Amino acid sequence: MSVPSAAINPSVCQDSSENLPVLGRDVLVPLVTGGEVTYAALDYAASAPALQRVWDDVAAYAPYYGSVHRGAGYLSQLSTDLFENSRTTVAEFLGCRQDDQVVFTRSTTDSLNLLAAVVPDGCEVFVFETEHHASLLPWRDAAVTYLNAPRTPQQAVETLDRALAARTTPDAPALVCVTGASNVTGELWPVRELAAAAHAHGARIVLDAAQLAPHHPVDIAELDVDWVAFSGHKLYAPFGSGVLAGRSDWLLAAEPYLAGGGASRTVARRADGGVDVEWHTTAARHEAGSPNVIGVHSIASACRALTDAGFDSLVAREQTLVRKVLDGLAEVEAVQVLSLFGDDAPRVGVISFVVDGWNSSHFAAALSAEYGIGVRDGLFCAHPLVRTLLGSDPQDQGECGAPEGEPGERSLNAVRVSFGAGTPDEHVERFVGAVKELVRDGARWNYRTEDGRCVPAV
Repeated sequence: MSVPSAAINPSVCQDSSENLPVLGRDVLVPLVTGGEVTYAALDYAASAPALQRVWDDVAAYAPYYGSVHRGAGYLSQLSTDLFENSRTTVAEFLGCRQDDQVVFTRSTTDSLNLLAAVVPDGCEVFVFETEHHASLLPWRDAAVTYLNAPRTPQQAVETLDRALAARTTPDAPALVCVTGASNVTGELWPVRELAAAAHAHGARIVLDAAQLAPHHPVDIAELDVDWVAFSGHKLYAPFGSGVLAGRSDWLLAAEPYLAGGGASRTVARRADGGVDVEWHTTAARHEAGSPNVIGVHSIASACRALTDAGFDSLVAREQTLVRKVLDGLAEVEAVQVLSLFGDDAPRVGVISFVVDGWNSSHFAAALSAEYGIGVRDGLFCAHPLVRTLLGSDPQDQGECGAPEGEPGERSLNAVRVSFGAGTPDEHVERFVGAVKELVRDGARWNYRTEDGRCVPAV
């Protein structure tokens, strides 16, 4: 069964200025100084706007929406086929091996918590302090070794190699969790080399591809990782779905992540009043409850769209935008771009920086209110990494509008700009121009602190 394809205008999809159009590209937002401007969405690292093609595919399916795995009716059967075909599409997108499983979750965070729930007893987990909290925090029931932030890719491999070699129980199961691209600096990590180091010591490795998959091809077999986790909302697909893909043995050996309908094959009452349960031996084992078929369909649609567009062209255009931003920020003496591996390290379209004399929340609020530019400020759910980069201790940022110190003094938080497919040149050019104007002339409006956020004063 198949859902009628949405009508997509090829001339729009191939527009080089947008390179896969996204929703919201024509949204107008008000400025505190008067008038309106087209919104510049430059917070892709938090949630990327949905591709127009994804939205059209979802709209085409919506009238055929039905229950999954639970009905004999036509729409239910069609929805079930759509759900399982989406699993195949994601497996192809990730280059899964023949025996790998694709489990649909709610997000990268949910995927890594699922993996944390199925690691074998006695498993040792190794995580760099540079990870997003989704990778840093789920391992509560395992013995965790937190590795110091490396300053070069080679140092990352050497640090991991030494830590694994120093294990007191080398025959115990071990797992390494590492990001593919930093959600703070955008820098690419040496995933293949880290996987080789892990496997040389009998450990497994899971790749947090939340920031990598939207910007670069991710091939499980080529990278030789054991699992990959990513989120739909960063892959230009909304609706709260995620993926954990990889080896099935730990998944099948563990109790279901969630107990309930869909995860169970049969349930029977026992004579003593209890119940006996036979759990599924497929990905359904960890997909209890009614699945988010629209979210899963949107992920598969995004995978097809990125594949059809060709990652070579997407990467090339994104790198042009990265260069524009980095070159523009380099012209502003008060701006410091954050980096672990150095200014020339390869990175995706994620760049964080601080501005001397500026409270980061104030700077981000001014970009929004006075220029219609949406960025992110704070510690980006990667507190240890940002504090390492800034050399700061855990503390509050301070009142809005009050500079964090004299020029040259350290900042407590940072500003992050991020972009990708669908970002027009004008958005990054407006951003660079706005940074220069704010640093040169200051904010044109008054701001105040409200619920810990900097907002324009009425």
